Amino acid sequence: MSAPLIITAAPNGARLNKQDHPNLPVTVAETAAEAARCRAAGAAVLHAHVRDQDGAHVLDPGLYRELIQAVREICGDMLVQITSEAVGRYSPAEQAAAVFASHPEAASVALREMWPGEGSHEQRQARDFYARAKAEGIHIQHILYAPPDLVRFADACARRIVPEGRRDVLFVLGRYAASLEAEPGELDGFTSGDVSTLTSWTVCAFGRRGYDCLVPAIPLGGHVRVGLENNLHLRDGSLAPDSAALVKEMAEAASAAGRSLASPQAARELLGIGD
Repeated sequence: MSAPLIITAAPNGARLNKQDHPNLPVTVAETAAEAARCRAAGAAVLHAHVRDQDGAHVLDPGLYRELIQAVREICGDMLVQITSEAVGRYSPAEQAAAVFASHPEAASVALREMWPGEGSHEQRQARDFYARAKAEGIHIQHILYAPPDLVRFADACARRIVPEGRRDVLFVLGRYAASLEAEPGELDGFTSGDVSTLTSWTVCAFGRRGYDCLVPAIPLGGHVRVGLENNLHLRDGSLAPDSAALVKEMAEAASAAGRSLASPQAARELLGIGD
């Protein structure tokens, strides 16, 4: 029997704003309030981005700590996963510094951003980051943007750039550009590769077909990340009122497939957080 499904809510991301969707949360207070709605709809994890006063993506440890505290006060034990996404603004060293200064339970980190090349300095920097994260008990979800990244991830593990232990990844289907919206069947490009060494995998999908792209992960034992960061539309093509509505659709799909939902504590246990 598959483990309970972990639904991660991604309510804002780094690029969209209220012109894209009026209910997209931007401030800490708005994001925490949306996290509460997503938790009520079935999400166990919040994938967290924070914005500066102008609404721009920022890796600000102070804002991350503020958001983590706000979510704790409103949502109880909901797991908060911060992002280290560069968005063309941050170097690997700056990303690493932001993660460690934020003191989160969990962080999502793009492999191709933290280990961008084969130089000795780049390898050492990535190795040091992943080793320190493990030592400090920060759970890392490795973002893989395309099937070749899965091969590179296996190489990073073999070279001990990524240390022994957890192998939790996020498969990204599609991208922001309209021509790269995710299509059903795209998950096969990842799952047809060697996933036997992975501890767990999650999938997110950009674009209007998000629901159809994510649902196949449920019977395969994967987990899902859903929210306005990736997709603004419900299954029927109408505009989603908020991220909680997208979480609710995934929760209903899990119920129809006979798979239970993970609570925040169950998600921590499945991800080895606190071991």
